[in-house]
Amino acid sequence: MVPKRSIIDKVPPKAPAFFNPKAKLTRDLSIVAYGAFLNNFNGPKIFLEGLSGVGARGLRVANELKVDNVIINDLNPSALELAKFSAKLNNLENIEFSENEICRFFSLYSKKGRRGSIVDIDPFGSSAEFFDCGLRATMHGGILSCTSTDLQVLNGLFQKACKRKYGGIPIRTEYGNEIAIRLILGCLRMVAGRLGIEIIPIFVESNMHYYRTYVRVNNRPDQEDNLGYITQCRECGNRVMCLEKNSHCEICNSQTNIAGPLWIGKIFDKNFVTKMILEESKFNLDKKCESTLKKCVLESEMPGTYFTLDEISSRIRGSPIKLEKVIKKLQASGFIASPTSFNPTGFRTDAKISDVISVFSD
Repeated sequence: MVPKRSIIDKVPPKAPAFFNPKAKLTRDLSIVAYGAFLNNFNGPKIFLEGLSGVGARGLRVANELKVDNVIINDLNPSALELAKFSAKLNNLENIEFSENEICRFFSLYSKKGRRGSIVDIDPFGSSAEFFDCGLRATMHGGILSCTSTDLQVLNGLFQKACKRKYGGIPIRTEYGNEIAIRLILGCLRMVAGRLGIEIIPIFVESNMHYYRTYVRVNNRPDQEDNLGYITQCRECGNRVMCLEKNSHCEICNSQTNIAGPLWIGKIFDKNFVTKMILEESKFNLDKKCESTLKKCVLESEMPGTYFTLDEISSRIRGSPIKLEKVIKKLQASGFIASPTSFNPTGFRTDAKISDVISVFSD
């Protein structure tokens, strides 16, 4: 059950309770991700949702996945009443409801033996303020999933606000959504480091009005050098992911724009995404799920940052060519290349921008 205006209004209202029908794709992907995780998890299967709204995601977890217990929390009593009604409508018995501030809720499940194997945070705006309590409520080997919808902050429109919230600075560029997700992961990594635990990204998504990250949480210190910077040349467009800042381009020696500190490690776990693909047939999903996950598998082992057809065409002042043709030409020239789930005209490659332009020009 959802408020009527959530369906008929162009922008779903927050009152009396929020529900966004256009977010079906992200809910579908989360069900597939959680299903893939639970199939290979031997501990207690407990789902904690800190900001449930009308329970659209939590109710699906209880209804579609094999879990021991689902506990959904929201501070809005109207939203919880709708969630309770929907639970009865679907004869769900493995679900509990909590009306509490999110960090107070998570604090109840932050002790060993009570933590969640899946912890979900889906707020309006930034999720950064909940990273600490969310990580504390995630058991060893469990996964934490966070959504951020403050796109203007993460994409470079308000750099000071981004530095304040996420501890890093973005730059405005064609692959800004990847920088945004890496800033989110970088912030998570910094909080996890302070708590003496490790995060391992297994899946991320960028779609419409939100960014969403899925990380595995391990109760051990992270020893990897996975925080660094992305530098992009102001002149030739060459981009490098590196541990240390570099103010000058390695190709043309021009000044660079610098994003970070942010996550510079892998953002997809190929084995996990492959398991997600195997899960798809079990659920009624948006058709975009399959194509998105196939791209994620292809790009999982590829270098960080991507190019777009429009970006390269603009530099050579030519007409864009088809994505498939570009990828084949790069591969024929000895480079690795793949499409990306971040942009329908985007592609990843180990080729430098000068090599990409050369391939485009042939």
